[in-house]
Amino acid sequence: MASPEPRPAEPSWHSLPAVDVLARLEADRRGLSAAEAERRRARHGTNRLPEPPRRSAFMRLLSQCNNVLIWVLLAAALITALLGEWTDTAVILGVVVINAVIGFVQEGKAERALEAISGLLSPRATVLRDGRREELLAEDLVPGDMVALQAGDLVPADLRITNRRNLQVDEAILTGESVAVEKCVLPVAEAAPLGDRHSMAWSGTLVAAGTGTGVVVATGGNTQIGRISAMLSRVQTLSTPLTRQLDRFARKLSLVIAVIALGTVLFGVLVHDYPLEQMFLAAVGLAVAAIPEGLPAIITITLAIGVQRMAARNAIIRQLPAVETLGSVSVICSDKTGTLTRNEMTASRVALHDCEYQVTGVGYDPHGTIHGEGVETDPGGDAVLLELCRAAALCNDAEFHIEDATPRLNGDPTEGALLILAMKAGLDPDRLRLEVPRDDAIPFESEHRYMATLHHDHHDHRFVVVKGAPERILTMCDSVVARDGNESCCRQAWLERAEALAADGLRVLALATGAPRAGCSGELTTTEVESGLTLLGLVGLIDPPREEAIRAVEQCRDAGINVKMITGDHLSTARAVSAAMGIGDGCNAVLGAELEQLDDAALMEVALEADVFARASPEHKLRLVEALQAAGRVVAMTGDGVNDAPALKRADVGVAMGKGGTEVARQAAEMVLSDDNFASIESAVEEGRTVYDNIRKAILFILPTNAAEAIMIVLAIAIGRALPITPLQILWVNMITAVTLALALAFEPPERDIMARPPRRPDEPLLGRFVTWRIAFVSAVVVSGTFGLFVAAREAGYPLDHARTMAVNTLVMFEAFYLLNVRHMVAPTLNINGFFGNRAAVAAVIAVSLFQVGFTYLPAMNALFHTVPLSGRDWLVVLLVAATVVPLVELEKWILRRRGARP
Repeated sequence: MASPEPRPAEPSWHSLPAVDVLARLEADRRGLSAAEAERRRARHGTNRLPEPPRRSAFMRLLSQCNNVLIWVLLAAALITALLGEWTDTAVILGVVVINAVIGFVQEGKAERALEAISGLLSPRATVLRDGRREELLAEDLVPGDMVALQAGDLVPADLRITNRRNLQVDEAILTGESVAVEKCVLPVAEAAPLGDRHSMAWSGTLVAAGTGTGVVVATGGNTQIGRISAMLSRVQTLSTPLTRQLDRFARKLSLVIAVIALGTVLFGVLVHDYPLEQMFLAAVGLAVAAIPEGLPAIITITLAIGVQRMAARNAIIRQLPAVETLGSVSVICSDKTGTLTRNEMTASRVALHDCEYQVTGVGYDPHGTIHGEGVETDPGGDAVLLELCRAAALCNDAEFHIEDATPRLNGDPTEGALLILAMKAGLDPDRLRLEVPRDDAIPFESEHRYMATLHHDHHDHRFVVVKGAPERILTMCDSVVARDGNESCCRQAWLERAEALAADGLRVLALATGAPRAGCSGELTTTEVESGLTLLGLVGLIDPPREEAIRAVEQCRDAGINVKMITGDHLSTARAVSAAMGIGDGCNAVLGAELEQLDDAALMEVALEADVFARASPEHKLRLVEALQAAGRVVAMTGDGVNDAPALKRADVGVAMGKGGTEVARQAAEMVLSDDNFASIESAVEEGRTVYDNIRKAILFILPTNAAEAIMIVLAIAIGRALPITPLQILWVNMITAVTLALALAFEPPERDIMARPPRRPDEPLLGRFVTWRIAFVSAVVVSGTFGLFVAAREAGYPLDHARTMAVNTLVMFEAFYLLNVRHMVAPTLNINGFFGNRAAVAAVIAVSLFQVGFTYLPAMNALFHTVPLSGRDWLVVLLVAATVVPLVELEKWILRRRGARP
């Protein structure tokens, strides 16, 4: 793509009339053509802010040494240098460099993975192109594009407002003003400060209320936010609660190493009268042995792999700590529409004054029929039915078109269902909108729970169409349309009919019409519609449950996770859907209005006991999250609207919708579902548990080796024997097994019972009783085998280097065999899945075996590490001793399973 041209000084768009702005930009209200937009993109560049300055590669590499364990290794290198042991110094420094390079490469991969995933969350914009409303990536906008705004949108570029309806924008990101600003179409003074330019909407600000349209006047670095170098998003850092916990562990471990090393030196010098220089080298060996050099890199890789796995399963992680938190989620509070259900609303029933119709067809396919009393009906023969379908098409912002022989709908699913209903009645929505154009509208807001539109025909006759919740619309109606004229509206009877439809699992909307006041200027106000309307009828819409969501709810229940449905829908509808989904028994449901009457203690009790919350507002969501958290639950909460942001932020894991959600909801959430599907939440919880499992497995694998090495050094000094393994050999073992065997654990698939366990406690320590016991047990096995073989070899007259070579290979083979055990923490491993279920583990064992062959037989390695070639008999002894870890750990697992212990 061509570089953007330098732009000339721009006019003061805010001070120009909207028509002049359009003229200067060579744009019109129908939007640009696709070809013209492409030409402008080549001229102006993409609508993207300049990239922030990055750390240089050298600084990133240097930062890998900012770790207390690495500092201990550097101190060990300094000691060996002062003692003139230059080979040891070189190898220790080599290990530090290798560790830094591994960390550098893996951190780069993890950051690139997160950047790629953040690209999936790019803000989107609703744009008019070729006269048609489309949803595009915000970065594709160009000057002259016409952009539609509604509550919850992030303004995608600097816009000059051309049309607005109660449009209010939160500009705190630019001005610091916490109160949303009312926008207007009229120009303002050229010298007006930024906060007073009410005819403009600035890139990066948030639409707080209302709707509007604006023309793009600046993009990318030419926007106000670009000029002050503010960023809409930043690359995720790789610091998480888990890595911080590991950092604290490293500091404590370093202190313990220092104390034990000092005690070992003093013991050797004072008790055995060893030379001080020899004891310093032993202390270096102890420090090197106890430090898990490869653990930080393994943690980073495991987290990065988890994020990528989740993205592949439609769960995009925005904040890395959510990967860990997901493993301990105990309650999921989910929306109904689109998350538990398909979000393909279909009008299936129509209730008029004296009759009811059934509608066939599913989804957004306009093919279907309307039946009355089981017989197909000609809608044209029922004027009331036709008038209701006409109203359904007019009080509607959805648009329908055929693309590649596939029906496509742009807009709200409920409005789409009403549009398809009108088409099944034989109406052409596009033609209808030309015959009776819209003059104004009151968009749907949760506060008033209706939408209203004002229209006129070619005889300049004006009328109002309103749709919304039945209980709200009925308070606005005085009469109802009947076949022989209007009759008085019996609100209670209609409410009972709405309840009957809702009891069948339908979402119910009421439609009404009316006349504006005399002398109406073409601007619609709430006073025009909130009284004196005539009811047309009710429409029952069904949104079938997702089959995969039903299975996911069952899996969550098996995993000890309570699923609660929170919906703004009718109580009866909520009960019917929850029963179909398997959420509770469908009876334990609470209305949002009832929650308002409860104090905090009573609310906590209700939040724990109830499964379904109907007619709930975003404020109710927030209170429910707080009540569940006060009861000690770890809560994941879904949301899609701007008003859901407080609840999403408050939840332990906020889950926003990627397709149907607002940009502000996505910004507030830790996780975004790219398919808006509840099953993806269950998949993410499974992946979160798997990530935590794999990190624990890595710890269970690495720490026993380090502990065994350190114990062998202390034991050798205590009984007055030569060290069974030198500091250089220890470094070789630690590094070669970390980059092969331990790394394979990052790729472990979920264990079979991963979703059959109760949720992990969020305060559960990383080194709990089970982990501590397993480390101690395996360390004892490894020390007994390795040290025992070394002592036996020496007693049999083997030279020191020969015995040490056998000890090193025994230690590495112990790890190779133990990898088989640790793949399943408690479940048995001696089966086909245990041996071959992780291809990375098989490859790692082969790789480490080849490394050990080189370590044992290559002359250069013999000279560097003081090793000697082993005979076939030596290898047989090494393998037999090392293999003992498999039956011993499997026996321990069997005992734990018999006792019902969980890892």
